[in-house]
Amino acid sequence: MISATLAVICGLILLLWSADRFVEGAASVARHFGVSALLIGMLIVGFGTSAPEMLVSALASSQGNPGIALGNAYGSNITNIALILGITAVISPIAVKSSILKKELPVLMVITSIAAWQLMDGYITRIDGFTLLGLFAVLMGWSIWQGTRAPEDHMGVEFEQELVERAMPPARATVWLIIGLVVLIASSRLLVWGAVEIAQGFGVSDLVIGLTVIAIGTSLPELASSLIAARKGEHDIAFGSIVGSNMFNTLAVVGIAGSIHPMAVDQAVLTRDLPVMAALTVSLFVFGYGWKRGHGRINRIEGTLLVAAYFGYNVYLITSLIY
Repeated sequence: MISATLAVICGLILLLWSADRFVEGAASVARHFGVSALLIGMLIVGFGTSAPEMLVSALASSQGNPGIALGNAYGSNITNIALILGITAVISPIAVKSSILKKELPVLMVITSIAAWQLMDGYITRIDGFTLLGLFAVLMGWSIWQGTRAPEDHMGVEFEQELVERAMPPARATVWLIIGLVVLIASSRLLVWGAVEIAQGFGVSDLVIGLTVIAIGTSLPELASSLIAARKGEHDIAFGSIVGSNMFNTLAVVGIAGSIHPMAVDQAVLTRDLPVMAALTVSLFVFGYGWKRGHGRINRIEGTLLVAAYFGYNVYLITSLIY
């Protein structure tokens, strides 16, 4: 058990470090080839911050641990909205001005509805997985199209400032890109092994481990990026990283896991976790859209409610294990 715990701790540390190196390297390489700041932020950074979830869920699915795969994806979505966005808003209220983000919020609602519909039969088949990946490809194409039509979007300006601050030579960026990817893969394997061993040792389901320990761990890149962005006043980046990550998790993470190996869905996902994720997604839409104010805004009271919802959900998880 000690070795499994150390594997989880070391795996998470290496996973987060390598994800950051991977994102910085990929963003600098893309910038060198003339890719716009907005597209780098929406695609490369979005992919990089979701890379831990993708690799962990893919490995868990290939090893026959669907609970970790699904728990990681949906647990990360819950953590992103309730804990990360909530804490960020408590520290610094978030104003959402980006027109692209306002277009993506309804899309996220639709994606969540599709995910719920797929889970209703209690199974995610390879067809379901490939369908999600197909939708993900369409979404990426749509995002690229939107990005080329709105180069002066608020979020694009904020990403431009970030890229200037974190620029590096192409050779160095390529090295970090490769190192980050290699360590990402290795640390993901270490984390999954440790998590499975802990779940078996304590007699809890791998779904619960995926929803809690792994979901929080793999969501730390979003927490770091959101807090730093909010502190700099880059509110659209803080909000956009959450929206983008949840899209990646629901479509790409679950899609990759399902296409690798069909997964049976625990009944608790349908009755407990999916409703919580859906309710939080609705709250994200209500808070972020800005019906009469011209732009969305998540204030400290709303942030506190989100954090309270997260801790309430986890208390419910723990009590369900005890009773």
